[in-house]
Amino acid sequence: MKNIYFDNAATTKVAPEVLKIMIPYFIKHYGNPSEYHKMGITSRKAIEEARNKIAAFLRAKHETIIFTSSATESINLAHKGLIEAMGNKFPKNVRPHIITSAVEHKAVLETCYGLERNGKARITYLPVNRFGRVEVESVEQAVSRDTVLVSIMYVNNEVGTIQPISEIGQVVQKLNHKRKNPIYFHTDATQALGFLDCNVDNLGVDLLSFTGHKINAPKGIGVLYIRKGVEIKRQIDGGNQEKRLRAGTENTPYIVGLAKALELVNKQKKDKVRNLTILRNRLVKELSKIPGVKLTGDPEKRTPHIASFIVDGVEGEGLVLYLSNLGIYASSGSACTSMDLSASHVLTAMGFSEEEAHGSIRFSLGKDTKTEDIDYLIKVLPTLVKKIRKMNPTYNKEQK
Repeated sequence: MKNIYFDNAATTKVAPEVLKIMIPYFIKHYGNPSEYHKMGITSRKAIEEARNKIAAFLRAKHETIIFTSSATESINLAHKGLIEAMGNKFPKNVRPHIITSAVEHKAVLETCYGLERNGKARITYLPVNRFGRVEVESVEQAVSRDTVLVSIMYVNNEVGTIQPISEIGQVVQKLNHKRKNPIYFHTDATQALGFLDCNVDNLGVDLLSFTGHKINAPKGIGVLYIRKGVEIKRQIDGGNQEKRLRAGTENTPYIVGLAKALELVNKQKKDKVRNLTILRNRLVKELSKIPGVKLTGDPEKRTPHIASFIVDGVEGEGLVLYLSNLGIYASSGSACTSMDLSASHVLTAMGFSEEEAHGSIRFSLGKDTKTEDIDYLIKVLPTLVKKIRKMNPTYNKEQK
């Protein structure tokens, strides 16, 4: 049986080079980095060297990099930490205002829902166009006197659409020239990291979140970039680690591994983008020939690794299972929401009906994806789609 992995937007395998550099920090240099003895100092040095490398990747300063356990934790720290820090600057009857989009990852949306439910913030959820893209003008129009945060993801994890982050950053900076209380700008860069410019000054962001396991580093390590001067209240109390913003003993081997993974991104990005673009374009061209199969997301402004489709007359979850039986591993949306059988909030926000959204399938490519993998998928998918449609009486009736 084949073993073809098309779910790299959900997670990636750890690169051999990353694993190799991590191993010594499990079995040799395992000292607690908060201790002052030699083993502790060795661990501390490794963490700070990694912090420097990650800062360099983002073109940021060393002290602006905070290590967390995941992008989800980084997002929670950014949103909750900022709102709690800003809370005392507002009258009791006024809630700080956050602007985000209707297609954000659940890590952002659920955090915003929680702040809203608890009365800590007022949230505006911006609509998107049919390609899942936020209009820059809508951000400016949504700003109020009490706005403290704009949070827009860099790349949508379900459909691959690239958001106009630098343009939004310019709008926020322009507005801040006229304001007493600044608006801070956050982006979830998780799906962009391996493919797009993540220079924080070019993007105009004050806060940026990402995780390692989307770029061939291990699960369990994330980063929050916090521009100097942005006040954040920590959400995990305890020791003084991470500049007192995130208590808990640092995960030295994972931090070292993340820095190595970003080093590989820098070395491989140009070739990877070129190769994956060729493969993705072939996939999109051929699968779009299947009747009733439609590409979702922006046809041009998209990352090279995600190709998502709606398949009429087919349940996405069923198609995923059929493909899995053939050794082809894809997804029917975000891995963080796929255990929930409700329709994708991303697709419904883009204007698709719930019925259409249930027919979504996402193929996300990675550095190990080969031409023959694409060719095999192109070969077997039409037959599978036809087979599943035959079992759908509603679809067959509509076709008649």
